[in-house]
Amino acid sequence: MPKYLWQVGYTHDGAQGLLIEGGSGRRDAIVQAVESVGGTVESCHFAFGGHDLYVIGEVPDEVAAAALSIRTAASGAARTVTVALLTPEQIDEAAKRPATYRPPGS
Repeated sequence: MPKYLWQVGYTHDGAQGLLIEGGSGRRDAIVQAVESVGGTVESCHFAFGGHDLYVIGEVPDEVAAAALSIRTAASGAARTVTVALLTPEQIDEAAKRPATYRPPGS
């Protein structure tokens, strides 16, 4: 299953909700959402800095990842950046796969 990193930033309303339900309540809701599309959550970490929360998990495909992204955006409580994660072996395969590329100006 493809693995993703979700970088989450809470809006004012999302932060208000976090004050009410706490971090563990939010984690449980995230696990439920990811499981609802056939996925699993590997880790969930709140953080300081550019994003408020980082979630690593797997979902069956890009459509499942998009479903989560759309639902999150539609709620208005959070903004997410979805990052597809690749294993070192996948990069090995990508490095061996032929591709045509022309640098700009060449």
